[in-house]
Parts: sequence; C-alpha cells; structure tokens
Amino acid sequence: MSVAVSTFSAEDISDHLGELGALLHACVHDGASIGFVLPYAQSEAEAFWRDKVLPGVRTGSRTMLVARKDGRIAGTVQLGCDTMPNQPHRADVNKLMVHPDFRRQGIAQLLMRELEAKAHELGRSLLTLDTRTGDSAEPLYTALGYQTVGVIPAYARDPFGSNRLDATTIMYKLL
Repeated sequence: MSVAVSTFSAEDISDHLGELGALLHACVHDGASIGFVLPYAQSEAEAFWRDKVLPGVRTGSRTMLVARKDGRIAGTVQLGCDTMPNQPHRADVNKLMVHPDFRRQGIAQLLMRELEAKAHELGRSLLTLDTRTGDSAEPLYTALGYQTVGVIPAYARDPFGSNRLDATTIMYKLL
C-alpha cells in the first residue's frame, strides 16, 4: 500500500491525539532524540501534541504534515514559520519522526520533500534544523542537500534518561 501525506489541521490533531501520542511515545522509546527522555508516558506524548503543536497549527505559525500507511499514522514532520520580522524567508524543520514499525521505507524522505514543497509555497527559501550528531537522521538530511554549519557539544540529554549529554549538528538548506 502507498504512503499518503497530508497537512493536519488543529481539528485533525485533536481528533488523532491518541494515535499521535502513540507515535511519539514509540519513537522516544526507540531512542529518538526529539526532546524527550525516559521514562515517558503516553499521556505526556498526547499533551505535547495538544499543548505545544496544536496552538501553532491553529494560529498558522506551524504546519504539520502526516504520512499514513496501512491506515495508520506512520510519521510526521513540522514546519515552524514563527520567525522574527527580519526572517520571513526562513523556517525551522521540527520533530521529523517515523514510527519504528515503518522505518526504512522512504517515509522520512517523503515527508521532508513534502515539507520543502510546503515551505516553498509559503515563500520560505531557507530551512534550518538540528539533529543529534551521529544519529540516523543526519545522513538522511545530508542526502537531501542539507549543509552542516557546525556541531554543539553537550547539547541535550540522552533519550534513555542517562546523564550523558549528546552533541547536536546544526544544518540548513537553501531552497
């Protein structure tokens, strides 16, 4: 079955909080470094979508793309356009995640290509992001044409709740 990517509205997010929470919960438990550490409850994952993502989607400062496969939400990515007045040409790539059941099927690449098309539609010509240095997403971004600006050491805690601090790689792409 093919993968369908759509833009989620605030209402869509509200209607799918449970499934979005399950996606985020599974990704964090699989070791994704997307801002959360274990232990991490399903209720916290749902609260993230409701309290952090939904308001930005509602105001139009954030766009959320969702990939579906086999009737399930397989992955998501967000485009953050809440930039300062001197940066109307720039946007941030946030929280690219693919459920562990759907990895290595080209879904992350598809989501990123759709996100870039949406950014272009919105008049955004520069995309920025950060990713855990050495993470599996780093080569994906490089293959998609993102350039590395640099690495910040000791940027974020390891998602497994240890005291280890991981570096982050800052990247950009001109569209």
